[in-house]
This record gives sequence, C-alpha cells and structure tokens, in this order.
Amino acid sequence: MINKKLLFSVKESIPYIRKNVMYQWIGLICNVCSTACLCLIITKQDNYFLYIGMILVCLIIRYIVNQKAIEMSYSSSHIVKETLRTQLYKKLSKIGIGYTNKWSTAEIVQLSTEGIEQLETYFASYIPQFFYSLIAPMTLFIVISFMNFKAALVLLVCVPLIPMSIVFVQKFAKRLLNRYWGQYTKLGDNFLENLQGLTTLKIYEADGHYHEKMNVESENFRKITMRVLTMQLNSITVMDLVAYGGSALGIVFALNGYHSGAITMFQTLFIILISAEFFIPMRQLGSYFHIAMNGMAASDKLFAILEKEIEEKQNVEIENCFISASNLHFGYTDQEVLHGINFKAHNGMIGFVGESGSGKSTIASLLMGQYSNYRGELKLSNYEIKDINIYPYMTLVSLESYLFSGTLKDNLSVAKDASEKEMNSVLEKVGILDFVHEQGGLNMHILEGGKNLSGGQRQRLVLARALLKDSSIYIMDEATSNIDVESENKIMEVLYELSKEKLVLCISHRLANLIHADVIYCLKDGDIVESGTHEELLQQNGVYRDLFNTQKELERYGA
Repeated sequence: MINKKLLFSVKESIPYIRKNVMYQWIGLICNVCSTACLCLIITKQDNYFLYIGMILVCLIIRYIVNQKAIEMSYSSSHIVKETLRTQLYKKLSKIGIGYTNKWSTAEIVQLSTEGIEQLETYFASYIPQFFYSLIAPMTLFIVISFMNFKAALVLLVCVPLIPMSIVFVQKFAKRLLNRYWGQYTKLGDNFLENLQGLTTLKIYEADGHYHEKMNVESENFRKITMRVLTMQLNSITVMDLVAYGGSALGIVFALNGYHSGAITMFQTLFIILISAEFFIPMRQLGSYFHIAMNGMAASDKLFAILEKEIEEKQNVEIENCFISASNLHFGYTDQEVLHGINFKAHNGMIGFVGESGSGKSTIASLLMGQYSNYRGELKLSNYEIKDINIYPYMTLVSLESYLFSGTLKDNLSVAKDASEKEMNSVLEKVGILDFVHEQGGLNMHILEGGKNLSGGQRQRLVLARALLKDSSIYIMDEATSNIDVESENKIMEVLYELSKEKLVLCISHRLANLIHADVIYCLKDGDIVESGTHEELLQQNGVYRDLFNTQKELERYGA
C-alpha cells in the first residue's frame, strides 16, 4: 500500500507529511476531549459551563490544526509537483533529442500534467492518511481500554478488515489501472496526432474515417473507466460494511457491559459516540486509495523514464573542430541504413547528396546525437560523438527547426543572450531585416511554429538564430526545401560565406546548390559511392552525374 521508491523519490515532502499526521492526531485528541465533555453534560455531571467552555476550546484548536494540516498537504503536494516535473525535464534533457525514439510527445505531456497531478493526491492526502489511520485506532484503543477492554479490543480487531479488503482489491486494481492509464495515453496520442494532421485529413476528406476511429477508442476508454468506477464502488461498499459493522459490534459490547454493571452510563455513551472514530480514518484512506493507485500506475511510467540508464556525456574543450566517420554502420531496426561509410570533414562546405532514402538525413541525426547505437567510429575531432556533449560545437538547421510563440527577440535569445545590434546584424545577413522592421522590429509577434510567416521567412529566421549561436560546425539538413527560389539562393549565399570560417555540412535535395562545395559525398542505398568536387564527380560519369543531369532536365522542363 506504500510505494517506498515513490515516497523517497521526493524526500523533501516527508517533513510536511509528518507535520500533517501530527496535526490530525492533535485534532483527534481534541475530538476525544470534546466528546468526553459532552458525555459528562448528558449524564448530568456538575460544572456544565466548564465542560461547555472546554468543548469550545477543543473546537477552536481542532479548527486551527485542521487548517494547519491542509497547509501541510498543500506544501507537500507543491514540492512533489515541482520536484517530479523538474526531474522529468532534467532527465529528458540528458537523454537529448533521442527521447522521441522511445516515448511519444503526447505521453510525456500527459505524464507531466495529469500523471503528476494524480501523484499530488498520493502525497498530499493518501500517505498522511495512511499513517494517521494507523495511529488513530491505537490512540482510541488505549483510551477505551481503561473503560471497557472487550469493547476496545473488538473495535481494534475489526479495523484491519478494511485494509485487508483494500489489499484484496489492489491485486485486481493495479492490473486494471495500468490498462486504464495505457488506454488513456493511447487516446491522447491519437488525439494529438489527428489534431496536428487535421488539415491533411481535411484535404484528403479522411477526417470522417479518423473521426470514427477516435469514437471507437473513446468508447474503449469509456468502458475501462466504467470498470474502474465499478471496482471503486464495490470496494467502497465492502469498506462501509466493515466500518459500520465493526462500530455496531463495539456498541453491542459496550451496552452488554453497561447492562452487567461493568461500566457506567458515561463510559457507555462515550464508547457509542467515539466508536465510529475507529473506522473513519481507515474509511477515508479507502476513498483516497483508488486515486492513489491511479497515481502509482502513472508513476510506473514516470520511473521508466527517470530510471532509464544513459551514459553521462562528457563536457570537453575542443579548439579545432572536425568530423570523421570510419566504418560507420547504423540501422533503425534490424535492417541497416548505413553500410560502413567513411568520410572526413575538416573545413569549408561539405555536401551530402543522393536519392531519397539513401541515408543523408540519418547522418545528420547521428551527428546530432539522436542515436547512439551505431557501430564503427563517428568522431568530433578526437572524441566519439556518442560520449560527449556536442551541442556547444554543432548547430542543426532543418525544416523541423522550431520557432516559439512570442516575440522575435525571444526566439533569437534562445541561441544567445545577445544585444539588439547583434540580432539586427544576423537578420541583415540573411536578408530579412527590412521585413522585420516593417513588422515592428525585434518585438514582432511570432505564432507557434512560425505560422504567421512564409516558408522562406521562417527558414531565414531559423538561420539567423543559428548564426547568432556562432557554432564551430553547422549541419544543414534540407534547410532550403519547399521554400521560394529567392530565399533559397539567399540562404545558400549566407552558407557559402559562413563556410569560409566554419565547417558547414549541407544535405540538400537540389544538387545545383552544392556545385561550389569543397567536397561532395554522393550516397546510394546507404553507401558513399562517390566523392569529390562538382567537376570531379561529373567527370566520373557515375551516380552523381546521372542525378545532376536528371534534375537539370526537370528544372528546364519546369521552366
């Protein structure tokens, strides 16, 4: 009933949990005192005003400690949410861009929001209630045993029947809640994917079909939710039977004791009024149990991420950056994509060309550390790329490079905390400064993903941000695809100028962009089949020449 790994993963919450239990226990003592005073008044003892005053004092103290318990619950839940979300973010940061290879974005979002919200209830309510429900019956047993030991013993013995019923239900609940959470994340994944691709679905008039698929998945989620609720209601019914039955049994023993003259009217009345307090804490624990179980089901997925073993990347100092690959093999599955390729890139403009699926973008992904399960050598200077933190030295620019919602200045500040002069300088280099000034300067608003920009404007801003970072190596993965000719030519002009000082690796679908590159590597089916300058490759009468001539003919035909 207690997940120790989960509890000790947020040790900062433990002091607040202890204080929460202490305040609840003080409230119980006040309740015992006020009940005793009420019984004394009913049994016509003297000093009525004294007992009434004591009741009022107990009620005031109980109100204060209840408020304090609520504050402790809030403090512990606040720490839990902040700590777990921080741990998740740091872990994903260490894993790097490769985290999407194992977990979907929707699953991560659901874990960091709904999943951790469920864990808030676990720490703020369930754990304090668990310990309080152990302390409260023992406290009441000690009090009542001085009045009637048999009644106290019967009440105490019946209390464990509630957690026994919870444990019995838990065996079924854990499996069911794991399925529930799995169905929940699956529904979230598909909803996010359909939402992101809604325009495409509308274009192909496939939105109705996917609507029906979502309906089926929603119905499956509804069914498993109903099963969870049914299980919860059945278990609550069992706990109520045990609680009220145990309380009734204790009252019967108290009445028998009074009938035989073993206890007084005051003691009998006190036992009758306080007997429910034996079971209320444990009954309350049962009401939190199912929410806590749902949180623990989410924690299993959370710990699968937090406990994923990753090799710590070394932070190294490199002055002269270059890239080399030797006998490099890689495959996304059992089938290889790269078959032992070799290349070197020391400076200037280095091009990678080839047909779609030849392995060009795979090389970019490996260079950026997205995959580490390659064979052979892939080095940045003299360091294996999978062993070091390459981000200070490399910058990737691709069609998937993201612009955030906010101002242009905010987006450029991602690369560097630069001055406005530096920002304007890189914007001028990519030929978009005039447009930016027309739109309000660096404070121009950019929508999520740069949706209020054309493709060419968006890529120029992405390149400007990359230039601001001032890396030693730039990797351009189809950075000029699907944009206008003017923007494409401007970007290539900037890249050639940049290659005079930096190492620029350019993966391009359009071979005409790379005719002035220092070295071009031509790939086919995962192998580098040719390499050299543009002129040297044309003279070889091989794959490169065929690709270049084919593209030239198509462009002439299009013109």
